[in-house]
Amino acid sequence: MEFTMGGQLTIRVEPSDVGKRVSLRTATGDGKGRSPRFTDTVGVLTSWADGTISVVRRDGRTVHLAESALVAGKVVPAAPARRRGLPAAGVRELAEVAARGWPAPETGRIGDWTVRAAGGWTGRANSAYRSGDGPPDLDRIGAWYADRGLPARLQVTTGAAGTDELLDAALDREGWRAERHAVVLVAALAPLADREPDSRVVIGPGPDDRWLEGCSAARHDPAMARRVLAAGPWVRFAAVAGDDEAPAAVGRCVVDGRWAGFAALEVAARHRGKGLAGAVLGELARAALAEGASAAHLQVETDNAPARALYERLGFAEHHHYHYRVNFSALKLKDRASWPETR
Repeated sequence: MEFTMGGQLTIRVEPSDVGKRVSLRTATGDGKGRSPRFTDTVGVLTSWADGTISVVRRDGRTVHLAESALVAGKVVPAAPARRRGLPAAGVRELAEVAARGWPAPETGRIGDWTVRAAGGWTGRANSAYRSGDGPPDLDRIGAWYADRGLPARLQVTTGAAGTDELLDAALDREGWRAERHAVVLVAALAPLADREPDSRVVIGPGPDDRWLEGCSAARHDPAMARRVLAAGPWVRFAAVAGDDEAPAAVGRCVVDGRWAGFAALEVAARHRGKGLAGAVLGELARAALAEGASAAHLQVETDNAPARALYERLGFAEHHHYHYRVNFSALKLKDRASWPETR
């Protein structure tokens, strides 16, 4: 990371750059004459006040830096360059495709946000996501969820052009709790299917009781899980037989236009290390190709290092991140006019 001009560190960022993506270098030392240690932070500048600089990184985590420690900084392009060979898509497009592929039984539109409810089963089906440019109407969204006995939950995106870093910072200031950080990955579909067919994988049109046994999330509410998972534009379920009632591995794929969305990919602990995850994904990709899809997407929690490493080996790359901001109380905003719109 280069900050020098003529051999000198320079600061080319200021408080008026709030809302822009920046790269900052800060220094820490022990005050005893030892060389300082440098830390580099890249993300969207969300505030600069009272001696503190706040930056939301690509993964949605907020970093607070002491202004006095800043030794270099500059504004950088709004989003990293897209890797060649990956499908091009905006955050809004992928959010809509993902929502159609994980459809909640109850949906509605409040301003520029789509609300979803599924009895509390999964955050994805019980959260509001951005469908337009306006800020969320938190009072109406909160009331909609309260009527269903659910906390207000907003899906907040970060790490790409037009994402919600400023909104995230505003929600944080108002006490909305951050939870379930995840990353959206994309890949070309054909390479995923470019492998020998695997007879261990059986694909069917619906999640039967045995398939649900292999999906740990479904065990919490099998009836709602079946209702959500079986819906979608074109849905297929893959399973590998285990040595008992539960499958050794399961997976789900939804085709929506050019997109194949993969989800619920899970391998039982005692069957890991046998290549089952790649086999399930490969057979589902083959079926999706036959339906006319050409691009793949999936979502995985950021701290699931083994899954992320697997998907990277298979050709997936980061598109953007998201997490939820949750409010369990009847919080009232003090100044609605100050809420940011999407950039």
